[in-house]
Amino acid sequence: MGVDGHADYGNDMSAPEPVATTSDESRDDPFSGPPPTRSTLRTSANQPPPLQDHDVVATDRALSEAVLRHADAATLASLADLGRDAGTPEAREHGTLANEHHPELVPYDRFGHRVDEVRFHPSWHWLMDKAIGHGLGATPWERADEGDTHAHVRRAAGFLAWVHTEPGHGCPVSMTYAAVPALRADDAIAKEWTPLLASTRYDFGLRPADQKLGALAGMGMTEKQGGSDVRANVTIARPTSTEGQYTLHGHKWFTSAPMNDVFLVLAQAPGGLSCFVVPRVLSDGTRNTLDVVRLKDKLGNRSNASSELEFDGTVALRLGDEGRGVRTIIEMVAATRLDCVLGSAGLMRRAVAEASWHVSHRSAFGSRLVDKPLMQNVIADLAVESEAATALAIRLAAAVDGLGTGHEAALRRIALPLAKFWVCKRTPAMVAEALECLGGNGYVEESGMPLIYREAPLNSVWEGSGNVNALDVLRALTREPEVLDAWITEVGLAQGEDSRLDAAIHDTLAMLGAGAADPAAMERNARRLATRMALCLQGSLLVRFAPPEVADLFCASRLGSSYDGVFGTLEGGDLRAVVERTTPVA
Repeated sequence: MGVDGHADYGNDMSAPEPVATTSDESRDDPFSGPPPTRSTLRTSANQPPPLQDHDVVATDRALSEAVLRHADAATLASLADLGRDAGTPEAREHGTLANEHHPELVPYDRFGHRVDEVRFHPSWHWLMDKAIGHGLGATPWERADEGDTHAHVRRAAGFLAWVHTEPGHGCPVSMTYAAVPALRADDAIAKEWTPLLASTRYDFGLRPADQKLGALAGMGMTEKQGGSDVRANVTIARPTSTEGQYTLHGHKWFTSAPMNDVFLVLAQAPGGLSCFVVPRVLSDGTRNTLDVVRLKDKLGNRSNASSELEFDGTVALRLGDEGRGVRTIIEMVAATRLDCVLGSAGLMRRAVAEASWHVSHRSAFGSRLVDKPLMQNVIADLAVESEAATALAIRLAAAVDGLGTGHEAALRRIALPLAKFWVCKRTPAMVAEALECLGGNGYVEESGMPLIYREAPLNSVWEGSGNVNALDVLRALTREPEVLDAWITEVGLAQGEDSRLDAAIHDTLAMLGAGAADPAAMERNARRLATRMALCLQGSLLVRFAPPEVADLFCASRLGSSYDGVFGTLEGGDLRAVVERTTPVA
């Protein structure tokens, strides 16, 4: 270890040479002169400058190229302000403060009235105001309706880049985005809420919808006895005398952001599991009966208020038909799964940016770390992983923009659970390796890396764990034959461009054929199948669109036969070019 805790020795290819002690080198003898002064000891030498004052979008070449590929130059230009905001010291400071000062549950006011409010630090509100102001909420749904054919690509790129600031506030932003397609199951409800959810005004506080300039949405699906098995929910919805209105009675195990204005929840109605819209404040100004039991003490971010809720006569409006709750809310699930992929890709990019920036500015054993062959291998490998995740994430957003076509809709259906499974599963290992590039400094909270590391597993858990998504892939392949055709068509666009990709696609199709004859074996191998299908999608995108050095390294490692499963084991290729491509410029 270095004296500051850096693993600089391990970043070289061999141990440093012993220091000679001949008389002509006495000038290097630390005992030959006066001891260091206090001012010398307090001077930080060989430390990288902070990564700040850079455009997070413009300096992310993989992201910028993906936006140009699936949208246009005007869309990329529209992200300039967001990119600059995300890279400021101010944004980084607000992200730190929002996690240092946790949200506070206030069940009662000073007069003893039940209020169930949550207080946030001003930095939380700064982050939310910026995110909503940049159109990362439900804005693209309205813009798409107005003829913007790239609205979802723009929003996806912005969301991925804005994750660099702080991940926790992305949760209410994501749910707000995701609520609109589900709300469209009822024209009247959609007409009431969509303009508020699509607003670029952040208007915090519990007030009736008609008194707000903008609104946020949440979701309550899981219960303690069922988790992902939402059909095991026991919350009851009792019809009232008003058409379409019910009262809810039960408990929700995870509901993020209880200060949001409206929630989509699942409950058992007389006709079966159904979807409901729950406003936080009723139209007459009274607060809906909604008790916040507690805020969750989570592994990752502490800025967001994840909570448990109790319903006891809570007013709710049915969304869609009774007994069709899962089908009604599935569009919200699909949109939040996209944000899981975008969020994980954003965490990856932030991690590799910090790592590549550090090794480009720190020296050990006579040269910069980035010039050490082994460190160069590690950074290049991390960069390839990040670019593959970014390429797939933005391709999925383009599929949302193109949902009117059969191929895009079918591709989104199969590629979302594939990407959710694979990209989110890769993030913890990738972030851990990036943290290690900073050595001891990466293990210190001030670097920002520990928060990214703790947050890294989240998206693999949220909206269905790895098993749930792998099985969803099998479900789609079994019930919707068009999704396999869409996958074959998409990966086939790179046919003949790389023999390793061609072989991987062939092997995957053989695996699918064998599984069709043995469904039990197919379920046991669902993770392996999802992995191979996702890698083929990423490989196809990189072979078609990424620089040759990136595509070659990806296919040689992820699709070849010699991959060792750890980062930094690439063989051959132009590693320096890949490292330079991923290193931020400030």
